[in-house]
Amino acid sequence: MGSYVRVTNLANGRSVRVRINDRGPARRTGKIIDLSYGASRVIGMGGTARVSVQELAEEAMADKTNFTKEEWTLLLESPMIAGMAVTAADPSGLWGLLKESFAGGSALAQAASANTNALVKAVVTDFSSSEGRSTARDGLKAKFAASQPSDLKMKAIDSLRQVSALLDAKAPDDAASFKAWLRQISQSTAEAATEGGGLFGVGGVQVSDAEKATLTEISSALGS
Repeated sequence: MGSYVRVTNLANGRSVRVRINDRGPARRTGKIIDLSYGASRVIGMGGTARVSVQELAEEAMADKTNFTKEEWTLLLESPMIAGMAVTAADPSGLWGLLKESFAGGSALAQAASANTNALVKAVVTDFSSSEGRSTARDGLKAKFAASQPSDLKMKAIDSLRQVSALLDAKAPDDAASFKAWLRQISQSTAEAATEGGGLFGVGGVQVSDAEKATLTEISSALGS
């Protein structure tokens, strides 16, 4: 127990990395492993299925190879989505939007240089490439094109719930650190522009009530 394995659904090729935390099903059942509901959904298994099980090094951390193309795109999008949810909650004009965009970018840059989680670094490194940025940008356009601020916030929160479920299923050892990073981005975005003031936010408040409420929704969506 405590070791890691990769379980692959032989019908569709989808796989998930899981940690063994019990002795598994009885031999007489004909099963070789039981999966949680979340892990079963990741590999498209609705009951029993033919799978392969590959033992992994215990210290192995999740990286791009643990995810499908669509799942990795969602992770690439997630830091921008965390910032967009806050920005849509209480738009603060052109100046505020620029400052909030810079805040999200700063968090990405800090993650690249700081001694932080390996999965966070992998996402930041990929996002730093032109191909990674294009993938994230195209994915965000597909999700949020023509959305009104209220709809955009709702879609962003829902996407963060998907990110949370994906991390819990495929990168449980990285999930807490990655989610904390997304919360940090959303908090930095909220604090970047003063709300309710005049030109350049003079006389306003740093984090509006709407943004505070959205930060709570983001934390809930991320499972904390």
